[in-house]
Amino acid sequence: MTRREGVISEQTSGDQVPKCQMSSLEDRCWSCSCASKVEAKHSSRANWLASKAGEMMSIISSVLRSAYGSLHSVRAANLLRRGLVLFTVGVFLALVLNLLQIQRKVTLFPEEVMATLFSSTWWIPPCCGTGAAVVGLLYPCLDSHLGEPHKFKREWASVMRCIAVFVGINHASVKLNIDNNVQLSLTLAALSLGLWWTFDRSRSGLGLGITTAFLATVFTQLLVYNGVYQHTSPDFLYVRSWLPCIFFSGGVTVGNIGRQLAMGGVEKSHVD
Repeated sequence: MTRREGVISEQTSGDQVPKCQMSSLEDRCWSCSCASKVEAKHSSRANWLASKAGEMMSIISSVLRSAYGSLHSVRAANLLRRGLVLFTVGVFLALVLNLLQIQRKVTLFPEEVMATLFSSTWWIPPCCGTGAAVVGLLYPCLDSHLGEPHKFKREWASVMRCIAVFVGINHASVKLNIDNNVQLSLTLAALSLGLWWTFDRSRSGLGLGITTAFLATVFTQLLVYNGVYQHTSPDFLYVRSWLPCIFFSGGVTVGNIGRQLAMGGVEKSHVD
C-alpha cells in the first residue's frame, strides 16, 4: 500500500506541475490579450478625439475666415458710402461758393469759356468733391493712427453749425469792403482759427487743415499760372492772400463731416 500510495502521489504531483504551468501560461496570455485590447481601445479613442479636434479646428477657421471676409466687405462698403457722401458735399459746396465768387467777380474766367453753359465750372465740382472725399476720409484715419479719438462736440447739430460758419467765412471773403488785403486776410485767418477752436480743437485737425490749405493753394497757383482762370487784385503770387484761410476752414469742416460719418459707421457695425 505504501508503494502504491507513493506512486499515486508521485503521479498526482507530476500531473499538478504541468497543470500549474498551463494555468500560469493561460493567465499571461489572457492578461496580454486584455492589455492589447485596452491599448487598442485607448488608441482608437485618441484617434477619434484627434479627428474631432481637427474637424472643430477646420470649422472654427472657416467661420473666422467667413467672418473676416464679411467684416472686410462691410468696411469696404462703409468706406465707399462715406466717400460718396463726402464727394457729394464737396460738389455742392463748390457749386454754391464758386457761383458766389463769380457773381462778386473775385474769380474771372475767359470770355470764350463763359460763353458756353457750365463749361467754366465743370472741372471745379469734381476736383472739390474728390478733395473733400480724401480729406474727410483722412481725418478719422489720422485720429485712429495717433490714438486720439475726437470726442469734442460729436453730434450732427455741431457739424451743421460748422458748415454754416464755413459758408459765412466764404461769404465774408467777398462781401467785406476792406481795401487792404492784409487786413482782410488777417480777419479771415482769425475767423478760420475760431472755427477750428469752436468745432475741432484737435492737433490732428489743425495739422491736416494746414496741410490741406497749403496743397490746395499750390494747386490753385498752378491753375492760375497756366491761365485756366485768374483772381482780381492778386497779392499772394497769382491769387488772393486770404485763399489759404478758406481752404483751411473748408478742410476742418469736411473733416468734421468725415468724423461724424465714421462714428455713425462704427456704431452701426457694433449694433450689427
